[in-house]
Amino acid sequence: MPTDNLKLPLIIGHRGASREAPENTLESFRLAWEQGANGIEADFRLTGDGQIICMHDVTSGRTTGLNLKIADTTLKELRSLDAGLWKGPEWRGVKIPTLDEVLAVIPAGTRFFIELKSGDEIIAPLEKALLASGISPDRIRLLSFSAPLITLLKERLPDWQACWLCDYRHTLLSNVWRPSHDKVIETLGESAADGLASANSAFLDADMVKRLRELGKEIHVWTVDRPTDARKFCAVGVDSIMTNRPGWLREKLTKGEDRP
Repeated sequence: MPTDNLKLPLIIGHRGASREAPENTLESFRLAWEQGANGIEADFRLTGDGQIICMHDVTSGRTTGLNLKIADTTLKELRSLDAGLWKGPEWRGVKIPTLDEVLAVIPAGTRFFIELKSGDEIIAPLEKALLASGISPDRIRLLSFSAPLITLLKERLPDWQACWLCDYRHTLLSNVWRPSHDKVIETLGESAADGLASANSAFLDADMVKRLRELGKEIHVWTVDRPTDARKFCAVGVDSIMTNRPGWLREKLTKGEDRP
């Protein structure tokens, strides 16, 4: 059956349309937008020569075949790698993009979720890139697993919204979540985060969403590739769902289908 009266949150392409295209590349982002994604999420690191590139891992091996440490390698060296072939021969020759290149092609009206994988050394070049882009801060969300980095972002880039990323561990025997609801709320307050970017988990239940809303916090969830999970988060009222399959998931939610 259809999603009935459930309000569909923003559908965000996690590393683009990364189920089909090579993650964290312009090709993956373009495919996500073509599929109707409301925005994209991508990961960014500083290179050895202080440039911001789009890369999830500490090293380049998984997505390029050559294992170089991003923080010790120049942009020129990294740009010489093939970031698409691992996904299939049709993607041969795809390059690792810079933050500036991604900002330059963000379609009007869409959102951009920037996950920061480096420390506070990334803030100054990040600010420069954001200001030069001309994109309104309200269309951008800065994400990090580091609560101290979130605090620094709010101090030094107050015009941009910053959300704390959190994953969880669940102990079945005692039915205990770590961190607890209270600890997450505490961390959000101490870091001055504008919201929570939560892992796809039963942790993010209606009670937790209610508490976050009462505090005026945004709620984003990742990575959601099953319609049943997505429909649950639609029901509790999250702001966005990050998925590797943005077009496919939107279609499933619209038609009320749960088949993979």
